[in-house]
Amino acid sequence: MSNLFSRSSLRANIVTVAMAAFLLVACGGDSNKGGDPDPSAEADFVVDLVTPCKTETEDNCEYGELLDTRDGLTYKTVKIGDQVWMAENLNYKVDSSWCGGGGGENEGDCTKYGRLYTWAVAVGKSEDECGYGKTCGLSGKVRGVCPEGWHLPDTTEWNKLFTAVGGNSTAGKKLKSQSGWKDDYDGTSGNGTDAYGFSAFPVGYRDYDGYFYREGNDAYFCSATEYASYLAFAYGVHLSYSDEFATLGNGNKDDALSVRCVKD
Repeated sequence: MSNLFSRSSLRANIVTVAMAAFLLVACGGDSNKGGDPDPSAEADFVVDLVTPCKTETEDNCEYGELLDTRDGLTYKTVKIGDQVWMAENLNYKVDSSWCGGGGGENEGDCTKYGRLYTWAVAVGKSEDECGYGKTCGLSGKVRGVCPEGWHLPDTTEWNKLFTAVGGNSTAGKKLKSQSGWKDDYDGTSGNGTDAYGFSAFPVGYRDYDGYFYREGNDAYFCSATEYASYLAFAYGVHLSYSDEFATLGNGNKDDALSVRCVKD
């Protein structure tokens, strides 16, 4: 099982969508009536819009702190371009969420990796409303499982992040944490530069059969955008130890992924 967005199952074949960037619509908005997002639109020609906040001698990231009043947990935040992102994975406990970083049938470490959420839970709905095979029809900002004043990013907002760090062909390298990632097969380190303070850790994911995979290898993040062509899928973001890309692809709604929230 190499990665979530290219695997096959008895129920569905996951189609990998690796590209410079989509010009994607917000989840369920009126512009979705035209069909799926156009995978041909690219953004890698855009130059860096902000200076990387880390250098060899200083750390000049614009950090903040988010208090989740629901459970009292606090999270580091960071401003990247004109967006403010959580710089840690969400760790809010709800049904159909599990500690990330596990292996086999065993959960991982919530304190280190945060929790993993099915897509329905991530967008704040029940499995009967928005789960596997259901049309959800969301529109506007989707708070979902995020704290008040924050929301689950759609694919447009993920692409805006990739553009802000210089394009998705190198966004993976710049968004990955500086430790925790396995080495590539040729011995090259899989760690990132964490140049913008996003600090993506290789949490892996939990599949719909209850098994945990890919800790140390991959990070997967939910988006609020449904995949219009096939109701079993929703878009998500994939970062790998083996390359510098950030990939927007589609995966099963009932697999559980990490969540990063963006400020309203």
